[in-house]
Amino acid sequence: MNVIITGATGMVGKGVLLECLDHPEVEKVLSIGRSEVELNHPKLVQLIHKDFSDFSSVRDQLKGYDAAYLCMGVSAAGMSEEKYHHLTYDLTLALAKPLHEMNPNMTCTYVSGLGTDSTEKGRTMWARVKGKTENALLNLGFRQAFMFRPGGIIPKRGIKPSSKLYRRALFWLGWLLPIIKAIAPNSIVNTSQVGLAMINVTKNGYDTTIIHPRDILKIAG
Repeated sequence: MNVIITGATGMVGKGVLLECLDHPEVEKVLSIGRSEVELNHPKLVQLIHKDFSDFSSVRDQLKGYDAAYLCMGVSAAGMSEEKYHHLTYDLTLALAKPLHEMNPNMTCTYVSGLGTDSTEKGRTMWARVKGKTENALLNLGFRQAFMFRPGGIIPKRGIKPSSKLYRRALFWLGWLLPIIKAIAPNSIVNTSQVGLAMINVTKNGYDTTIIHPRDILKIAG
C-alpha cells in the first residue's frame, strides 16, 4: 500500500507518519509539505512544495497511491473567517482534486475536529468551515472517504505538539487527560491510534464516513 500524508511536521501528521513507516503493509509514504520532516526512512519520500494552492507542477508525482491522509491544519484562534477558509477549505481541495483525478480509487481521510458542523450553518466559524471541507471531500468521488473528528489527543512516541497553545494546554492540564479517559474512556485518543485507524479504514473500510473518538479506538484495535 502506497500512501500520501500532509501535515507530517504537526502532531497528528507525525503520529500518522510513524505508524505508516512501521506498518508492514505500507510500502511507500509520500510526505507533502512546505518544509522537510526531520526523519530518514527507506519507505519515506519527501515532496517539498511551497504553494499549496497549486499542485499542477507536481501532478505526475501524485500518481500511484492507494490512500491520502490529510492531516494539515491550523488553529482558527484570532483568524478571520476569510483567511481560515482559505487555509482550511481552499488549500485542502487544491490538493484533493488532483489526487482524485490521478487516483480515483484511493481512500481519502481528513483530520477535522470534534464539533464540526456538517450543516455549514452553525454559529461557530471554524466548525462551519470544517463542515464545508468535509462535505466537499465526501462528494469528490473517492472510492472511500472518512472524516476523522478526534477530541482530546495525547501525543505518543516522543511527539511534541507544533501548536504553542496545545503545548501549553498539555503542560498545565495534561494531568487531567488520564482522569477524563478513566471517566469517559471513549473520549480521548492518542496519535498512534489515529494513525492505525487511518491504515485500517483504508484496508477494511468502515460503516460510517464520520469517525468519532470511539470509532478511532475501535478501528485502531
